[in-house]
Amino acid sequence: MKIGIVGLGLIGGSLAIDWRSLGHTILGVSRRPSTCEAAIARGIVDQASCDLALMAEAEVVVLCTPLGAFLPAVDQLLPHLSPETIVTDVGSVKGWVVEAIAPRWENFVGGHPMAGTAESGLDAALTGLFQNCIYAITPTAQTPNRAVEVVTQLARSLQAQVYQCDPQDHDRAVAWISHLPVMVSASLIASCMDEESATVRSLAQTLASSGFRDTSRVGGGNPELGVMMARYNQAAVVRSLQGYRQQLDAILQTIETSDWDSLETLLGQTQSDRPAFVDPV
Repeated sequence: MKIGIVGLGLIGGSLAIDWRSLGHTILGVSRRPSTCEAAIARGIVDQASCDLALMAEAEVVVLCTPLGAFLPAVDQLLPHLSPETIVTDVGSVKGWVVEAIAPRWENFVGGHPMAGTAESGLDAALTGLFQNCIYAITPTAQTPNRAVEVVTQLARSLQAQVYQCDPQDHDRAVAWISHLPVMVSASLIASCMDEESATVRSLAQTLASSGFRDTSRVGGGNPELGVMMARYNQAAVVRSLQGYRQQLDAILQTIETSDWDSLETLLGQTQSDRPAFVDPV
């Protein structure tokens, strides 16, 4: 197939690498000429341009820009496409995206590969980034079956595990397991930096090891992505933050009142609950 990638960053570049290795022709669009030149030179794409007119040849187009750039990109993209072209995306929010694009393009299928690294840009693109990851797709009752089937097969060709779900359910779920952790992790880092004693703060930085590294990782990522999560999934993120605050207040109360039995019960419950999230059957 001829597959168009709009946005040649970590996700778009990694998709291009894997699909091109499977024999597809990859057409890439980036706003920077230097990125287009690098993508061609490294063999990541077959053709690249800053002009979305290149997408006129594509049978499938994947939107890989930041969420905030989706609608401007779509406005410029759609006039170049044939009605049969399938459009999908990789955004971490699906309700807003589907509501904005599906009424304007019948063959649109919302998508979200649950993969990434702390790095960004084309230089961060990797082979096999999506292997064994969950690739959520969010068709609606109006989405043509053929479009769903094509996007599903392309995702499976990456050796990803495809999971279909409702766009709104997707956003509530990722608020808990993706967007809330970013806010919590960022709050952890900010709280540590609020330590009044420079000596203690410096010592904490010296002693920080794997536990802090694990819990702070997503809070140290790309700020633009965090803002997009909160902006375009606002209601679900607020709901998850409120739920987290209630749990944090409960833990605070058990410690303030020296209720060690209740704290042990809670920690025992979270110990048994965690595998369902990180080691799904």
